Amino acid sequence: MLGILNADISLFSRFSSEDISGQNQVKASVQRRIRQSIADEYPSLEPLLDDLLPKKSPMIVVKCQNHLNLVVVNNVPLFFNIRDGPYMPTLRLLHQYPDIMKKFQVDRGAIKFVLSGANIMCPGLTSPGGVLDPEVEEETPVAIMAEGKQHALAIGFTKMSAKDIKTINKGIGVDNMHYLNDGLWKVLVSLCVSLITLLL
Repeated sequence: MLGILNADISLFSRFSSEDISGQNQVKASVQRRIRQSIADEYPSLEPLLDDLLPKKSPMIVVKCQNHLNLVVVNNVPLFFNIRDGPYMPTLRLLHQYPDIMKKFQVDRGAIKFVLSGANIMCPGLTSPGGVLDPEVEEETPVAIMAEGKQHALAIGFTKMSAKDIKTINKGIGVDNMHYLNDGLWKVLVSLCVSLITLLL
């Protein structure tokens, strides 16, 4: 369990560059371990990892508040995780490679809540317009799509399996980790500038 989302609001709702507490260039052995973890979590990305995470390019892990880590290569944040939890892509990366994650879809009525940082409630996934991938288990990173929209609007982490979401149909089904126009989305450019400054 990630065990860090006590509120009903996304981790990145108020995220800014001031939340960065430090950064370090990881050793080759750590870089290999991170690459392998990402390849295991997202098998379809494996053929692209040499381009996304070149072995000869320094990999920076940026440590932030709330036990958040950002994986940065060539000054671009690509993945994040909480403590030792699974790596999740940033939305910008997911929009480049939209099929790397399992997908859930929320109905139209849930869109404004997801985009304000609220966690995803079961009824928003089970009502007409919502779609569940029946293979998704508890504690799985998922792309959150929206009825009538082409691109993912959030990245979530399931609190229960798709089967249980459908059966129980109440409470929070998915923690909203990162959503369009949240703090991480907005800070990516300024973060890159900050990292360049730190590395000089």
